[in-house]
Amino acid sequence: MKVAAAPARRTAPERFDRVRGEILARAAAAFRAHGFHGAGMREIAAAAGMQVGNLYHYFPAGKADLLYACQRTALDTLLAGAKEVEARGGPAPARLEELVVRHVRCLLETTGGSAAHLEFRALPEPHRAVVARRRRLYEAAVRRTVEDGVARGELRCADPKLAALAVLGALNATVTWWRPDGDRSPDEIGKAFAKTLVGGLLP
Repeated sequence: MKVAAAPARRTAPERFDRVRGEILARAAAAFRAHGFHGAGMREIAAAAGMQVGNLYHYFPAGKADLLYACQRTALDTLLAGAKEVEARGGPAPARLEELVVRHVRCLLETTGGSAAHLEFRALPEPHRAVVARRRRLYEAAVRRTVEDGVARGELRCADPKLAALAVLGALNATVTWWRPDGDRSPDEIGKAFAKTLVGGLLP
């Protein structure tokens, strides 16, 4: 008879990453309550249920580290999703709709609706350069989808770059008004935005 293997125990790095992820999710509540610039490490520690000193163990540079981790987490998720959607192919409107839904889910679920996603200019160098480069890569992926749709006659717009920026601007703005206790889930918002934003580009 086979004996079930015991569940693998988390390694110290895995536990460290898990706690960092939990802190990022809790920090979103502090940013929503006080605004990104108004929330200090004390407010973030309170939202995370930790002592301020313990918070610095996970984010030694304080809020700058938190901001960078938030930006990197979001962009890693967005870029991976864009790569997957692009590789799968299919009609451009369907691909753009999926990118919209994934984007909203990422911002409102992965980073908890954190307005820190909008504050990349507050990053110190060289982190700002890293994030800016990854933002450009993601923007280019969205723009390619629009351009492909225009070339196929599936989408209509005079300037694919401006159309992509308009879509991304609308999606990023969701973190400024969404609340976890609101009457729409991230998935519902993502699907509604997909229909509205992509629908406006259909021939």
